[in-house]
Amino acid sequence: MARTRFVAIALLTGFLSVVAGQLRPMPSAGLPGDLFGLGIASRIRTDHNSTAKASTDFGQMVNAAPEAVFHPATPADIAELIRFSASSAAPFPVAPRGEGHSWRGQALAPGGVVVDMSSLGRGHRAPRINVSAAGAEPFVDAGGEQLWIDVLRATLQHGLAPRVWTDYLRLTVGGTLSNAGIGGQAFRHGPQIANVQELDVVTGTGEMVTCSRDMNSDLFFAALGGLGQFGVITRARIRLEPAPKRVRWVRLAYSDVATFTKDQEFLISKRTDQIKFDYVEGQVQLNRSFIEGPKSTPFFSGTDLARLASKTGSAAIYYIEAAMYYTEDTAILVDKKMKALLDHLSFEKGFVFTKDVTFLQFLDRVREEESVLRSAGVWEVPHPWLNLFVPRSRILDFDNGVFKALLKDANPAGIILMYPMNKDMWDDRMTAMTPTTNDDVFYAVSMLWSALSMDDVPQLERGNKAVLDFCYQQGIECKQYLPHYTSQDGWQQHFGTKWSKIAELKARYDPQALLSPGQRIFSKPVEASGIASA
Repeated sequence: MARTRFVAIALLTGFLSVVAGQLRPMPSAGLPGDLFGLGIASRIRTDHNSTAKASTDFGQMVNAAPEAVFHPATPADIAELIRFSASSAAPFPVAPRGEGHSWRGQALAPGGVVVDMSSLGRGHRAPRINVSAAGAEPFVDAGGEQLWIDVLRATLQHGLAPRVWTDYLRLTVGGTLSNAGIGGQAFRHGPQIANVQELDVVTGTGEMVTCSRDMNSDLFFAALGGLGQFGVITRARIRLEPAPKRVRWVRLAYSDVATFTKDQEFLISKRTDQIKFDYVEGQVQLNRSFIEGPKSTPFFSGTDLARLASKTGSAAIYYIEAAMYYTEDTAILVDKKMKALLDHLSFEKGFVFTKDVTFLQFLDRVREEESVLRSAGVWEVPHPWLNLFVPRSRILDFDNGVFKALLKDANPAGIILMYPMNKDMWDDRMTAMTPTTNDDVFYAVSMLWSALSMDDVPQLERGNKAVLDFCYQQGIECKQYLPHYTSQDGWQQHFGTKWSKIAELKARYDPQALLSPGQRIFSKPVEASGIASA
């Protein structure tokens, strides 16, 4: 009897120890022990399963384990964590992580703490998406952890929607605003960061700051497109507009790049303000992909692709992808407006492909493609992407040297996007970079590769390097979007004349260089001069 009682007590003690361990984790050897005495300690996880999940990202190109993962309940919890690190004798890096959709380890915190931003949206009494539909300028306040698809659904309930969208909606508000947030509406409204009215930011000193164009404006402009270097975005106020009900979605095929770019630039010009598309993007399909690629896609049927394959006498086929929004009141005019626009364009005769879908279906269109790729086992694979902004004056040179030469005989898995944006829709006070040439238009060129085997990774990496080397050798002054550099010299060249201001702001808002170390911009504490201290 006594032995049975002893065993029961031992088992109960062990069970309570496990429960206690879940609530208050064992201190990590790599983090200050005092951290685990804070009130937020119960939200810190140091177990292998937690840290392993936060050790890589969508790109699967980098693997670096944090010491812990933090699950905050409120922005104040994030502030407490950062304040502790900033004041510690042994500061540790902190990286906010939304969906982890970076591709070069930008959301990782080796040896530090990854902040699971999605925790902010769980069990919160006050909703983290609040729509203000009254007044002449409606807006939505969205938590930095919120997915754009959820922002869309919430605003559509009020007949409203943000003006600019990334192609993929399972991304967080804070994540895209830390880069820029581009898509087919950006030619008219600028990137997502140009449509933000106010932010809540937790700085690298642990201060919680509300900022806008008129209040704490230096932090506001720094954080937008700031790659997470100046603070963690915990709330954004985003401009809204009336939402359409449906979308006429069209793809137009071209075999000549000069005609393709001429028509794209016409569509984003002021000349189409009366009759216009609301969305304009473009794609490039290399010749070999018609022969060796899929026989149908969510947009093109097998018959469509067979017809397109007949045009592959050139090195590539180009598509303008465009969309016209409409409501019940304007539905009767859609066909007339579409015909008027198409009459101005010089696409291959007979190669017009259209769909009519709801507004939600159109904006969430990549979800269907994601499902196809997941079912084929090719979604969660390495993604050695290269995203560039190329000046209009050099886009034909870029096409000739890259698509018609370097990639002429290639058939990498993935997609190539190529579409123009108006430079005057970008605010140069923000950290995000565009080409510094005098061109009033630049092109987003995104080579979104998927490595179907690990053997593909070095080959795709070599291809990306060859593209960058070509641009450098030919004097094509492109800028990387979602940039990646391995040295501070590379970052200084990227930011150009903005560098001194960026270093000054870093010294003010994150002097210990704690935030988002995966970007590899600042690896040491920064002095007011912008020079890393020893």
